Amino acid sequence: MSDNIRKILVTSALPYANGPIHLGHLVEYIQTDIWVRFQKLMGHECIYICADDAHGTPIMLKARAENIAAEALIEQFKQEHQQDFAGFQVAFDNYHSTHSEENRELATYIYRQLNEKGHIIRRTIEQAYDPKAEMFLPDRFIKGECPNCGAADQYGDSCEVCGATYAPTDLKNAVSVVSGSAPVKRESEHLFFKLQDFESMLREWTAKHVQPEIANKLADWFEAGLQNWDISRDAPYFGFEIPDYPGKYLYVWLDAPVGYMASFKHYCNQKNNHLDFNAYWDADSDTELYHFIGKDIAYFHTLFWPAMLEGAGFRKPTGVFCHGFLTVNGQKMSKSRGTFVTAATYLKHLNPEYYRYYIAAKLGSGVEDIDLNLEDFVARVNSDLVGKVVNIASRCAGFIHKLSGGTLADHLAEPNLYRQFVTAADPIASHFEARRFSHAVREIMALADLANQYINEQQPWVVAKETGQNTRVQEICTQGLNLFRLLILYLKPILPGIATASENFLNISQLSWESKDTPLLNHQINKFKPLLTRIEQEKVNAMIEDSKESLNVSTKTTDKPATNNPIEATIGIDDFMKIDLRIAKILKAEQVEGADKLLQLTLDLGDETRNVFTGIKTAYDPASLEGRLTVAVANLAPRKMKFGVSEGMVLAAGPGDKELFILSPDSGAQPGMRVK
Repeated sequence: MSDNIRKILVTSALPYANGPIHLGHLVEYIQTDIWVRFQKLMGHECIYICADDAHGTPIMLKARAENIAAEALIEQFKQEHQQDFAGFQVAFDNYHSTHSEENRELATYIYRQLNEKGHIIRRTIEQAYDPKAEMFLPDRFIKGECPNCGAADQYGDSCEVCGATYAPTDLKNAVSVVSGSAPVKRESEHLFFKLQDFESMLREWTAKHVQPEIANKLADWFEAGLQNWDISRDAPYFGFEIPDYPGKYLYVWLDAPVGYMASFKHYCNQKNNHLDFNAYWDADSDTELYHFIGKDIAYFHTLFWPAMLEGAGFRKPTGVFCHGFLTVNGQKMSKSRGTFVTAATYLKHLNPEYYRYYIAAKLGSGVEDIDLNLEDFVARVNSDLVGKVVNIASRCAGFIHKLSGGTLADHLAEPNLYRQFVTAADPIASHFEARRFSHAVREIMALADLANQYINEQQPWVVAKETGQNTRVQEICTQGLNLFRLLILYLKPILPGIATASENFLNISQLSWESKDTPLLNHQINKFKPLLTRIEQEKVNAMIEDSKESLNVSTKTTDKPATNNPIEATIGIDDFMKIDLRIAKILKAEQVEGADKLLQLTLDLGDETRNVFTGIKTAYDPASLEGRLTVAVANLAPRKMKFGVSEGMVLAAGPGDKELFILSPDSGAQPGMRVK
């Protein structure tokens, strides 16, 4: 391999094939795409691959709910995902699926290698089983109280309140997310990967190949002791059946990272073997391999994945880069507030390069969360991109065409200023390389300020009014456009669309890093067309409105005081008698992830339990509701909602929000009693 040209393989985490891409997801793909584009701009051989993560219980259940084959579901989302990524100019060299023959081949090979070398053992375990759905429940399909701190509404693998990890069978008052019934314990034989076999290697590898924040977290895991990893799942399951083990399937987290290898192999095959798969994945490979991921999946990528690769005889990653989460206006993304914005909705209203720039201006090399402040978003894009960068070209281009026939001068008016811009290339490049994009943006915008300062001081619009000064105006504007050209070069990894439009305007071939050293002189440019327009606040508002989800809740509220509520149209006694009102005991009250107003209630109606979603979250702490009696509409037809099926309605009164009160019977009432 050449000393100067690097061979780099880059991946982003695989999006799960059961939902749309949203702005939070895009942080990672934009970050990766900028880094890859920078490497290509520097002349390196950099390949960016990805795939849909297409296996697991959630996909199986979603396909069942929609009454389609799982294969049809994942293909549908694969097409949607690729369309969304293309809309934001995320340029994969190859995009594939984990449900592929390449992945089956490689995952099976890795499993067999680990098994033959004694790194996999069999053990009978006790699992949570849903007798109503007739299936074993994955950790994330069980909710209950944390066995460590008692926090309610926790998943079956870890507590989001105290951080404890545990077995799903340890949860208190557990409920199946699939059917709402209480899971029972049932034994099953499973396969386990002996992660502790690789502890020495992992300690050494993680010390050099992950970010300091992640290394510190890993130190805690090492201190607690590495645990055997369950790599099998029972039928029914959508995935790869384990060789020689009928009815058992490879856990999605085993074959998902193998999808990186599978996508690259698919790419190699498309290129008619011009690329050598083994040259990138052999244990002694001198190529570079980088994974960009969210901090929430660091455990899998920095412990299980390198151990799997080591055990199967493949190379390990050169680096694993974790990023933080996205908040909007300082809060978690919310569907009811309209800040849970999908890629498709954003693209209906706004230019994707606005978002690419804003995210780049926020991203550093660490794992800190970043905030999309919509007011700042509008102000920064309009000020930086429109007011500073694009403004340079629009101010200078007209004079070049009007006074010199569209031809640039044959020399620079201020060569030292140009040299100052060129000298800035090295620190900007070092920031891109180290993923300090916010630092790179800061330096580029400082240069943009200098360019605008030069034009403001020279005032070509004043000089142009003076007789015989056309040459001087040409020199000033030639200087300005050359500074603009360098700014676009430095911004090209972030703003590929504007870069292409600028190349067309300047009438040049694609900008390369080496081109910075030679100014554009005695050269014919094309007429200027607007490269970017200002963000209109109205479009941002429309995007937010378009993203708001009208939640189908079981209570009706109004913004008016309750005392002023008009009586609705009357109904007959026969209509009223159709309503079956029953006393219900609230067995369980849980938060609903992604919903601002909903609680999920498990109701005891005497001879059965019901799952009901109700919009009283702002009025009640879920823990305060458990054990209380209320009144429920028992014969309301089940309604399918985004969060599950609601099997009834509880009655509440009040103006809404925090002033909302569930109806409660007097003492002595029992679950199942009919309200007369």
